[in-house]
Amino acid sequence: MYFFYNTIISVAAILLRVIALFSPKISLFVKGRKDVFSALRKNISALDKTIWIHVASLGEFEQGLPVIEKLKSIYPKYKILITFFSPSGYEVKKNTTAGDIVTYLPLDTKKNVLQFLNTVQPELAIFVKYEVWPNYLRELQKRKIPTILLSAIFKKEHIYFKTYGGFMRKTLSKFTHIFVQNDTSKELLDTINYENVSISGDTRFDRVAEILRRDNSLDFISNFKGASKCFITGSSWPEDEAIITPYINQCSRNVKYIIAPHNIKADHILALKTSINKAVICYSEIQNKNIADYDVLIIDTIGLLTKIYSYAEITYVGGGFSTGLHNTLEPAVFGVPVIIGPNFSGFKEAEDLVKLKGVLPVSSTSEFEKLMNKFLEDSDFLKTTSTINKNYVQNNTGASIQILDYIRTLL
Repeated sequence: MYFFYNTIISVAAILLRVIALFSPKISLFVKGRKDVFSALRKNISALDKTIWIHVASLGEFEQGLPVIEKLKSIYPKYKILITFFSPSGYEVKKNTTAGDIVTYLPLDTKKNVLQFLNTVQPELAIFVKYEVWPNYLRELQKRKIPTILLSAIFKKEHIYFKTYGGFMRKTLSKFTHIFVQNDTSKELLDTINYENVSISGDTRFDRVAEILRRDNSLDFISNFKGASKCFITGSSWPEDEAIITPYINQCSRNVKYIIAPHNIKADHILALKTSINKAVICYSEIQNKNIADYDVLIIDTIGLLTKIYSYAEITYVGGGFSTGLHNTLEPAVFGVPVIIGPNFSGFKEAEDLVKLKGVLPVSSTSEFEKLMNKFLEDSDFLKTTSTINKNYVQNNTGASIQILDYIRTLL
């Protein structure tokens, strides 16, 4: 099977170079890997002790970050290497200070794997959630380098649990230990006789819990909000905004609205601003303005949303009508209700919180209007929903501590 797998990877490498001529994203994928080995040789010497953490993209980076930060604190003499598979993660986090070296992961060919491991010589390898690469894992096992998978989640439809999934089951068995998010994942691993597994939960809860311990104050938001209640929409897409803006336009209550769109390109911001008939201002326009005079604030920049959520009485998280739901834990950690679109299947925390009734899905403008009015009119309903979300996050923290306790036995 390794012969067939390596043939597929080699063919894929050629195809990617061709596709890169026409696709900017694939071009980044290909070009970004050209200088990986020279960067590794420049930054890692044979005398260095290195811990290697591999993530697919931005979401997995956020899951791994609580563990990465604790590793840096506990093992300050080790270098932290972070590799990304996807440009959408690397291009955003290539300058992060979380790692000493941040690069793309070379494709999983035999040649690349040998060159990578000969250069890095990691003391420990950590993969996050779904990253299972046969050649890397095979060679790591050969070299007796401890390798763990954290925040993993398994479903019965995954290839590991199919009759034809023997090759990937064998690959999975090469992990020294797997930390899974839930009982179902462990039970599935039990069916294929994988025993080195622990239920730790999702490290993202530790990540969002840390948000509460930092300074989340933003003077311009305080000035904008004043004594009014504040409704905050995060990571919205046009489909979400089509549900929200009619309510904003007709609501006569004393509410301030903040919209942080996923797309902050000028044409979209202009279209969104034009669709609102109340006094609206963009973040980029607030200098020398009395922001308290406005009803709606559009955040046309990035990096502020998690702090802005701390000012909310009610939130809406986008993506549930379109590409995929965004992060519901970031507002939930502040103990505020979260409204979402109807498509949330596959997002475990959203599924959990919908069952608990802390996250509430809507499918239409009328449903959204009804729910908003209930929150604004019924303080007990608002408080109960808020408490559900706050308790859910608090009750699910601690995964990174459990993982670090295990890592201490390896290093």
